[in-house]
Amino acid sequence: QVQLVESGGGLEQAGGSLRLSCAASGRTFSNYAMGWFRQAPGKEREFVGGISSSADRTYYADSVKGRFTISRDNDKNTVYLQMNSLKPEDTAVYYCALDRDTWAPSTYESAYDYWGQGTQVTVSS
Repeated sequence: QVQLVESGGGLEQAGGSLRLSCAASGRTFSNYAMGWFRQAPGKEREFVGGISSSADRTYYADSVKGRFTISRDNDKNTVYLQMNSLKPEDTAVYYCALDRDTWAPSTYESAYDYWGQGTQVTVSS
């Protein structure tokens, strides 16, 4: 069993920055790919980005590329989402997820086995 706990969400003005953290426990964190997803009100959950188990590969949705950066610290069992140049359309609940089957991150929600509870990010204009 894996527990994922996100933190770092909040209210920020457009153009500002936030850093989300996702702490994992219960499994060998360093073996698995991690992903970040988000869900805005009235919309389906969407892929934001992912990182491979060894952090040598990262992938991003086009909507956040160049503004968001994913990193991980396997010694701390934590993955991060640094969000810069925030826009009102980034407002959503953000979730981290772990894929226990592979080292490479997937863009598909169904590939992930464990999810955090989510953290709210609100960007004001």
